[in-house]
Amino acid sequence: MESVYKPYDERVPDEQYKNLIKEVLEKGIWSPSPMVDKDGKEIRTIDYMGATPLRFNILENGAPIITERDISGFYRSAIGELCAFINGAHTQEELVKFGCRWWKSWATPAKCQKRGLEAGDLGPGSYGAAFATFPTADGKTFNQFEEIIKQMKERPELKTHFISPWIPQYTIRNADHQQKVVVAPCHGWIHFRILEDKLSMVMFQRSCDLLIGLPSNWAQYTALLLAMSEILNLVPYEFVHMISDAHIYENQLPWVDEILSRPSQAFPTLKLVKTHPNISDYRREDFELSDYHAGEKIKDIPVGI
Repeated sequence: MESVYKPYDERVPDEQYKNLIKEVLEKGIWSPSPMVDKDGKEIRTIDYMGATPLRFNILENGAPIITERDISGFYRSAIGELCAFINGAHTQEELVKFGCRWWKSWATPAKCQKRGLEAGDLGPGSYGAAFATFPTADGKTFNQFEEIIKQMKERPELKTHFISPWIPQYTIRNADHQQKVVVAPCHGWIHFRILEDKLSMVMFQRSCDLLIGLPSNWAQYTALLLAMSEILNLVPYEFVHMISDAHIYENQLPWVDEILSRPSQAFPTLKLVKTHPNISDYRREDFELSDYHAGEKIKDIPVGI
């Protein structure tokens, strides 16, 4: 897999992350409804709808792992999270088994009780339920990844290689419906396209926290593109990231200034060190990061809960 990359010294720095932050700061609107941080304090967000799409040519310029700050300490946790969801995980305990521990802030007893769920349960409207056990009209379940891979092998020319994390009957909140998910899915609308034996992937994201969520999302969906390409015997080509609501929390602004002041470096190499015939067999340990030259780590960036 490493051979698909252009040599590191021929790659160029990518400024798209900083440009996206600037776009939100310049064009965004302060949200009228405050969010809540981990300490229970209300905070506002700067929101911008329909930000400029981000395009990453894996072959030409490396894997989109941000370089403005070092995320080598947690990129595998992000990959583990997506591996867990592909396997149908919908509890905090299951996510921990895949090496992702950060859901404890969302799957608290209080938040789960509010949704009518057991403590630690993300709910039947969560990513894992949508990806692996999507409810069907006949009372059965549907594994989206398994069926899409089968379709891509049988009918590679189709434009319908599409996966959704959204189960509307569990995400709607009104007088007649109690939401049955602790966090409505933010990412994971995935469109694959096969052209000239190359695999491209567009990931649409409903809601994106640019400082905390986005770095993890880029790592995990790049890993997905690599794994899917391996399974389908295709070349991983382009990852396009489209964001509906891109936002920054007001208490993150000091860290925003720090990130914008740092230089961007050429993207690194993310490669598979172990391959599998089935997407559900992949784990975070199967991916390795190299050629990674990033700014110093930034700790304790606040996140909305």
